[in-house]
Amino acid sequence: MIQLILFVILILVVIAIALRSVIVVRQASASVVERLGQYSRTLRPGLHVLIPFIESIRKVVDLREQVWDYPSQEIITKDNVVVKIDNVMYYMVTDPVKAVYEVQDVDQAILKLTQTAIRNVCGNLTLDELLTSREKINETLRHDLDVATDPWGIKVTRVEIKSIMPPPEIQEAMTKQMKAERDKRATILEAEGVKQAAILKAEGERQAKILTAEGDKQAQILRAEGEAQALITVAKAKGDAAEVYFQGIHRGQPTKDVIAINYLDTLNKIADGKATKIFLPYESSALLGSLGTIKEIFTKEEEKGGSEK
Repeated sequence: MIQLILFVILILVVIAIALRSVIVVRQASASVVERLGQYSRTLRPGLHVLIPFIESIRKVVDLREQVWDYPSQEIITKDNVVVKIDNVMYYMVTDPVKAVYEVQDVDQAILKLTQTAIRNVCGNLTLDELLTSREKINETLRHDLDVATDPWGIKVTRVEIKSIMPPPEIQEAMTKQMKAERDKRATILEAEGVKQAAILKAEGERQAKILTAEGDKQAQILRAEGEAQALITVAKAKGDAAEVYFQGIHRGQPTKDVIAINYLDTLNKIADGKATKIFLPYESSALLGSLGTIKEIFTKEEEKGGSEK
């Protein structure tokens, strides 16, 4: 009976040892194995068997990206303003062996290192620079922390400042300043609107005057062209009439006596006008002389006819 009990106990111990020696490593994790207190190997995801009482698991390391939300801390800026800063950091373990053996507590080490880095970076900036340079601060912190944690097998992927909280009196002053800036911008925009409206109105009036002047100019040009065309047409008509008239005269083959009589009639019509000054060319004297001869002939003919009667 005692032997049976011992056998059962032995079987249970063997089963326990066997179960303890079989290790299943989950996905996105790694197990650091020690053999008699020294680093032996790193187990990747899958089924593994350890040597009982000789090999053991030192630590299981999560290889996924970790998020560390740090508590808010007070920072004194370059212009001696105390602000509270909340930040969050994203990191992942790239070397499980370094993360286990190069630092005692990787989470606490990252926490303290991050707090120190934030004080160093933000302490060299004024409040205005701190509020307007978040992207630059985030990148600087990420670079500094990534370099500092590289010996621990840690890769810092991202650092974000969630909030920056100045003291209440500073917040009140900033609120007043922002209100004043908004009022200033509103006044400037209103003035710019009035200015633009005046400019557009003046430009419109100027364009209207230019268009009116252009219209008057075109109308005058068209009127002048019409009058010139009318004069040309009248002159051409008179020229054509004179040409026809003189052609008719030449076709009739008039004598000098007929021409002299027509010329005399023309002079009589010209003389009928009041306050009319007549300038006769020198060449017309011979024609006038012939007119006198013709007049004498008509007088003699009339006298002769009277005597015959």
